[in-house]
This record gives sequence, structure tokens and C-alpha cells, in this order.
Amino acid sequence: MAEEQKQKYTALITGASGGIGMELAELFAQDGHNLILVARSEEKLNSLALQYAIRYKVYTKVIVQDLSEADGPEKVFAQLEQEKVQVNVLVNNAGFGNFGAFRDTELKKELDMMQLNMVSLTHLCKLFLKQLPQGQHGRILNVSSTAAFPPGPYMAVYYASKAYVQSFTEALAAELEDEHITVTALCPGPTDTDFKDAANLHESGLFSKQFVADAKTVAKAGYEGMMAGEVVVIPGIQNKLTAFSTRLVPRSFLRSMVKRIQAKRA
Repeated sequence: MAEEQKQKYTALITGASGGIGMELAELFAQDGHNLILVARSEEKLNSLALQYAIRYKVYTKVIVQDLSEADGPEKVFAQLEQEKVQVNVLVNNAGFGNFGAFRDTELKKELDMMQLNMVSLTHLCKLFLKQLPQGQHGRILNVSSTAAFPPGPYMAVYYASKAYVQSFTEALAAELEDEHITVTALCPGPTDTDFKDAANLHESGLFSKQFVADAKTVAKAGYEGMMAGEVVVIPGIQNKLTAFSTRLVPRSFLRSMVKRIQAKRA
């Protein structure tokens, strides 16, 4: 075990250009792990890759790819295969949300969200496991959310997508528990990133009524939990209580509670 803990990984991190993904990349680089940074923002990725390479003396590679496109995961791994780069840590961080009544929200945005949050995540896990030699150590970190536990009025598709991520991740962890591969779900609550603006959450009470964590703290909890082989990581006492309470109260109460929290401010 001690020998495995000292292993230097090559980590593929999606959504690495900002927020939790960027903070996770920093943590990997600090510990001397090589990085494959994936996102749509080429300029930002190149800047971060250069910083990590100079500061921490690690190998960094940038792949510019929109993973809300169906063939995005295949393109990422095809490029790595062509360049003979093997990944032994996969971090599925890319994702986005959308706030509003389902009747009124844009279908195209929600279909893209489902593709990115669920389908591409699943596809990347499949490709990652196929390229990892049998018996080799590996790790998967899927960024879920405390939104995975209750139903989410006014963010119905987003909450449902994170429920999928949570269930899929825990099931995969059980399948792989006898191999040298750990699978971890990181479940942050409201976090200070660009997610709020992208999801139009300035109109929701969610970020005004609950404690908002910083991305660095969330990333540190996820990184340490993944390295320790934990299956579920919920940063912060309030978020742990929130997740645990969903097991104890009726679903009808949960629906009403989230609806009140999410309701547009007057």
C-alpha cells in the first residue's frame, strides 16, 4: 500500500479551466502528478498548463474539447492513444446547471447538460477503464453534488443528472472494489465558482440562504478523499447534515423544502 501511495499519476481533469477543476489540477501538480487538462477555453488552459509545468516541474498537456458534444470523449482518448499517453486518474469535473421552471427552460441547454453531466461522464469512465491495463492502480473522481440526494424543483434536470452521477459512481466503486481502482463521488454544496452565473442562479434563493464554500476547500476535500479511497466525500458539516437528513424525512417534505429554497427572490 505504501508503494502505491507514492505512485506518480497522470491525471485527466475535465472542466479544468476554472473553479473546482482548476483547484484539483493545482493539488495534483503540487504532489508531482502529471496533468491532462480538458476544457473549451484554450487560452486559459494553456496559461494554467504553463504555470504548473514551471512551478511544479510536471508534464502538462492541454486538450481543447467540448464534452457536451457526443463524440467529445472519443476525441479526447483518441488523441491520448495517438500520442501514447496513458491516464491512471480520471477526474470528471465538467458540468453545468440551469435554473428555472421546466416548462420555460430551453430544451437544447438541458439536452447538452444531460450529455455533459451524465453521458460524457459515463463514456469517459468506460474509455478510461478500457485503456488501463488489468491489475494497474487507478482512480476515478466524479464530481457529484448534494443536489444528488433530494429532488430539485426549478433545477429538475440538474438535480436528476447528479442523482445519476451519484448512483453510477457508488455502483462502479462496488464493482471495482476488489481491483486496484478506487471510485469516489465528491458531493459539494453551493460553491463559489462560475457555476452560479452559468446556471442563472442569481435568481434563486439557493446561494443567498445557504453557506457557500470556496472551490479550494472543496477541491482539497475531494482530492484527499479520493487518495484515501473514500467512495463518498461530502465537504462541510452543513452539507453532511443536509445529505444525511434526506434519508430521514419524507420525500414530499424534501420536494417542498427545495422548492422554497429555490424559489425566485422577490
